[in-house]
Amino acid sequence: MRKIQYPMLNGMSYLDHAGTTLPSKVLSDTFSEQLQTTLLANPHSALASSPSVTQEIVASTRLSLLQIFNASPEHFEVIFVANATAAIKLVLEAFRGYEQGFDYYYHRDCHTSLVGVRELAYQSRCLASDEDTEQWLDSGHHLTEEMEGNRPTLFAYPAQSNMNGRRLPLSWPQRLRPSLEHKEAYVLLDVAAFVSTSPLDLSDHKTAPDFLSLSLYKIFGFPDLGALIVRKSAAHVFDKRRYFGGGTTDMITVEQPWFARKKGCLSDAIEDGTSATHSILALKCAITAHKELYGGLSQVSKHTTWLAEQLYDRLSALRHTDGRPVCYIYKDPKSQYGDAKTQGATLTFNIMSHKGVWVESLEVGNRAMAAKIHLRSGAMCNPGGMAHALGMTGEEIRKLYAAGRLCGQDNNDRSTPSGMVRASFGACSTLSDVLALARFIEKSFMADGNELRSGYRDCAHYQMFKKRN
Repeated sequence: MRKIQYPMLNGMSYLDHAGTTLPSKVLSDTFSEQLQTTLLANPHSALASSPSVTQEIVASTRLSLLQIFNASPEHFEVIFVANATAAIKLVLEAFRGYEQGFDYYYHRDCHTSLVGVRELAYQSRCLASDEDTEQWLDSGHHLTEEMEGNRPTLFAYPAQSNMNGRRLPLSWPQRLRPSLEHKEAYVLLDVAAFVSTSPLDLSDHKTAPDFLSLSLYKIFGFPDLGALIVRKSAAHVFDKRRYFGGGTTDMITVEQPWFARKKGCLSDAIEDGTSATHSILALKCAITAHKELYGGLSQVSKHTTWLAEQLYDRLSALRHTDGRPVCYIYKDPKSQYGDAKTQGATLTFNIMSHKGVWVESLEVGNRAMAAKIHLRSGAMCNPGGMAHALGMTGEEIRKLYAAGRLCGQDNNDRSTPSGMVRASFGACSTLSDVLALARFIEKSFMADGNELRSGYRDCAHYQMFKKRN
């Protein structure tokens, strides 16, 4: 199936699905056919008496996306945006509309796009660990003394770290949500990395996050489109949003500053300008193709979880002749490979040579590419998670920048790594990708690339590898 559906992978091992997965041939073919046979007009040019074909496609695709996550259209709405970052910025625009400002709390493992929200908050705080977050939630500070000035609170965190794939508790939104209606506290959950290989159940709207940001190309490979899923009970925050664009108003005056936003669907009021109708048509094709090929995200989760476990077992078993590990894997102590509740299909590591020197992450990436293995190397757009894993303080990072170093660049003296190497799996990954990366590391970074120094050849996992390959 991979040979037919992913011809771009001929002779290549692609292990950067956390960056973007790859579009299937059936998706490309279906979209091409639909593009040639479907007349897509501007959705704002619809007849007054009935919806246009374009509007029907957009509406049905919104519903299909909600169905993937068991989200009822009675309680949730989909807003189409360019990517997950654009979804986050849309939420930020809403909270910036509060005259008194807003308070912002974000987890250390947030993607850079979530960290950037702090720059426009009245006050912000980084929650430095899960324990720090749990203590903050239990203390009720988000509802009491830190709410002086009647400012709303926005709490943001990722469902899955895009750095090392570890998964954070999905129970936090329910714990934050206040019992008193006059206390405003909201949750923005970044699910971009999580839903690329795992199902998300939003069937209980009472415990769900208020806002969910995602990039759809991480699930389907195409189109380059994102979405913001909004819990309707929190949609009123967008009433504070000041900007408006084409198609989102019912009436407007120009010389005198007044306008009336569209009422009804939230998407009508905040999707500024013309919708990305061709991309939405492609998304409709992508949802159908993905289900036909893989049967849904539950099956993808089982498959990719297993592959990540096999890679972890193999790389963690590699040893130099003196017994030192070849790969230093940045696994969270609370996560476990093979357990989809705690760990996603991502493995992040650095390599130490047999001489006891760190191999630059960019060098690993370049050499892997020469061996037709595509990895992510350098920075991971996760500054807090990387700094914590590498043991770097904020002061040290600023000193490195002052000395001319940029994010993700390696130390010239190789005494400590400042970049990482990340391998991530997707629906179309296979065991051959695991074997290709493991053999590449053995051959390139061990004193004797033809011999494993760990006794791995005698273990049950290797016998399985041998049989399957």
